[in-house]
Amino acid sequence: MNRERVERTVHTPRSRFQGLHLMLLLITCLLASQVLTAHEGALSPTESATPWGGDYFPNTLLTDQDGRQVRFFDDLIKDKVVVINFIFTSCSDSCPLETARLRQVQKLLGDRVGQDIFFYSISIDPLSDTPEVLKAYAQRFKVGPGWKFLTGEFADVTDLRKKLGLFIEGVDNGRNKDHNLSLIVGNQSTGRWMKASPFENPWILADQLANTLQNWKKASVEESYANAPEIRPPSNGEELFRTRCASCHSLGPMDGQGIGMRSIGPDLIGVTRQRDPAWLSRWIREPDKMLAEKDPIAVELFERFDKIPMPNLRLDENAAQSIMGFLQEETERQKPMEAAQAQ
Repeated sequence: MNRERVERTVHTPRSRFQGLHLMLLLITCLLASQVLTAHEGALSPTESATPWGGDYFPNTLLTDQDGRQVRFFDDLIKDKVVVINFIFTSCSDSCPLETARLRQVQKLLGDRVGQDIFFYSISIDPLSDTPEVLKAYAQRFKVGPGWKFLTGEFADVTDLRKKLGLFIEGVDNGRNKDHNLSLIVGNQSTGRWMKASPFENPWILADQLANTLQNWKKASVEESYANAPEIRPPSNGEELFRTRCASCHSLGPMDGQGIGMRSIGPDLIGVTRQRDPAWLSRWIREPDKMLAEKDPIAVELFERFDKIPMPNLRLDENAAQSIMGFLQEETERQKPMEAAQAQ
């Protein structure tokens, strides 16, 4: 009898309502606890939304070209879209090329550099590259605001290179200051990082920094492939020029779309008519040696273009001849009357 009374009590409508009420209360409490935990986690200054936060990157103390001290994570990359490379100012091959290429990218991005995109060039030769030396280097390349040139302790800079994946054992710790020819671009808050080549097309790099890494969404526009222009395959000489020479040199008044992207070195339309072929071939292959030998034309160009040395890109004779052939073809295309008179 008592058992039947208990069973009837358990299954009354009121008891079911009380049980449901308790269950809903328990669920509400659990959800509130989860929301509170998530909210507290979002406010926590020690946690990051990505694995590449303050617990991954060292907060290295660095000094910029104006003598101001900054912390790598807190001041330079936290919640920012950045491009980072490692240079040294006495470099005679890749570093001037990287700096010239990034200057083009900065020109394309305009005043966004320093607002939502930031450039950092960090010296791997801190003993020689003092803030004063770095400032003079930046001025020679006419870099704009939002681009810092930085120096710090050698061991700290090496640690940064390793953390960013820009250090190769046997190459970056060699005797000749050879170093990884890569840039890194990324958005610290989203954890998206990409390596890029200093030979990369400047429009592609600018698009990565301005759009891809910003997580902007653009409406897709469908175009018919029938309307696509025919792509002309470049010659070997044109490809070498576009990837090696175009960081510093223009080809005629329309090159660079009139925004002053390529003003570090002289315009090369007509150069094959102005220079002896043997001299020009060697200048393309061994500009550092010709400067060291005080070749008068080499010294004049060095002085005229803000003492920025022509980089030695380690090209062979065949590559030099290919570039010269392309320069001649482009000269004849843009200045056909002069070409006819020269014959």
